[in-house]
Amino acid sequence: MSDKARRHVDVRIATYNIHRCRGMDRRTMPKRIADVIRDLNADVVALQEVIGAGPSGIGQAEEIGAALGMGWVMHSVRQLRQHQFGNVVLSRYPIVHHGHYDLSWRTCEERACQRADLDFGDGALLHIYNVHLGTAVLERRYQAGRLAAFVHDHRIKGPKVILGDFNEWMKGLATKTLSALFKSIDIAEHLKRRRTYPGIFPVLHLDHIYYEGDVTVRSMELVRTRKALMASDHLPLVANFRIGF
Repeated sequence: MSDKARRHVDVRIATYNIHRCRGMDRRTMPKRIADVIRDLNADVVALQEVIGAGPSGIGQAEEIGAALGMGWVMHSVRQLRQHQFGNVVLSRYPIVHHGHYDLSWRTCEERACQRADLDFGDGALLHIYNVHLGTAVLERRYQAGRLAAFVHDHRIKGPKVILGDFNEWMKGLATKTLSALFKSIDIAEHLKRRRTYPGIFPVLHLDHIYYEGDVTVRSMELVRTRKALMASDHLPLVANFRIGF
């Protein structure tokens, strides 16, 4: 496709660690999380720390997806009280491929990167990589290298957005590795308040967004509504993109 024939689409994408829907008031309320997400008015939402289905019935992914009327896919990285536990991608666009990459390191808690390919029509795909890295420095260094190799696979064509909870609040090894290969949103340029954890009094900037391809960042928001401040120990981070296909 020539440059003249390229088309661009405005897409609103969010990342949100919902902390098992357990709020700062210690109440577990998927409906409250769904209300926060609805207010974001995002086209695509990457969620971390989601409880899925189990012996006691449906999980939070089903409940949130149904409440929002959005398509969703979940990758479970481990079991939590016999329920699935992991990452979820919600999308207003059709999800035509779903996969994951193992990021587990040694004896640390299992980790993974979830990938969802979204169909924008006429064969145009946007690749979403939903990440939740580990808490140890050496663990994150290992995970960042593997993540970079997976995302940087040139056999996967088209624009890519890598986002989630990277558990790194300073420019450490993981940030340096990913920033060397991908463009990153400098939150300081868009926000006066840029820390997203803990929700009620954010002091750490753990949530990040990287991208590759014909992707332009138009704006970014850190959502600090009363409900968002209470619903989880993280705040939603939302970016408005213009993406070319």
